[in-house]
Amino acid sequence: MEKHILVVDDSPTIRSAVAFCLRNAGYEVTEAKDGKDALKKLESMKERQQSLALILTDINMPRMDGITFIENVKKSAFRFLPILVFTTESEKSMIEKGRAAGASGWLVKPFQPEQLLWAIKKLLWT
Repeated sequence: MEKHILVVDDSPTIRSAVAFCLRNAGYEVTEAKDGKDALKKLESMKERQQSLALILTDINMPRMDGITFIENVKKSAFRFLPILVFTTESEKSMIEKGRAAGASGWLVKPFQPEQLLWAIKKLLWT
């Protein structure tokens, strides 16, 4: 069975590129355009009893940023899921803020597809 990953980014181009990479690597992907959209999709997955293996999220997004989104996830039924942040933010203070919110890993854009897949495998222990 394919592992399911939720990709959250406000850029349609980035979302599509990441989803393409993940699907080619054998993952099932659901896309969300920001934190609020992602929370709605998580609620829908919970109602349908769909499993999810990992969340990939950007930090800088409209309506709900990635840190707030992570904090919300960590208060939900999905609180034990690993969350990999992929963002242009590389400041140590922002990384610490993400970790405090519950992020499991941090990947700075731009990155190579191999780096993304390596980080995901490391978090999923596959």
